Amino acid sequence: MHPTLASTLWKNPASPYARGALLAVAGSVLLAISAKIQVPFYPVPVTMQTFVVLSIGMLFGWRLGGATILLYLAEGCAGLPVFAGTPEKGIGVAYMMGTTGGYLVGYLFSAVMVGFLAERGWDRDIWKTVAAMILGNIVIYSFGLLWLGILLGWNKPILEWGLYPFVLGDILKVGLAATVFPAVWRWISGKSV
Repeated sequence: MHPTLASTLWKNPASPYARGALLAVAGSVLLAISAKIQVPFYPVPVTMQTFVVLSIGMLFGWRLGGATILLYLAEGCAGLPVFAGTPEKGIGVAYMMGTTGGYLVGYLFSAVMVGFLAERGWDRDIWKTVAAMILGNIVIYSFGLLWLGILLGWNKPILEWGLYPFVLGDILKVGLAATVFPAVWRWISGKSV
């Protein structure tokens, strides 16, 4: 087991529970902000939401990462406008049962899986970080596409609607993660020498 970036950067807090609560709230706020900011991109605008979901797992580990995503989902379920397109496209449970519901569930499982891998050192090496982020995206898309198929019908162009438009943006986000996380660990190692 390896320490997470969050526990390495914030060592020996007065209360580990207070640190965890503060990080979970901060992570859920960052996730809500990332859902609202759209970057013009081809073929569809891109948000940084999946990058933030996967980064929360890498930064916090599987337990705190999962708790952070659960907090975010609970905020959305309670009717707070934290999801992309809210409140314009609805809020609360009604929004969560719509076409993005599977992706939202996938966020939880993805953050837990990526956090599990980070606790085993996968965030310290470029190629392992790439692999962890790709696996995390596969989890998100698996839940999202499954839900789209169930909701809209398998005779619809599910992959054209729910996968293909986002692949190029996700490749760039994986590259960003593969650059950032190992670099931070190298910086930390250099400081501790």
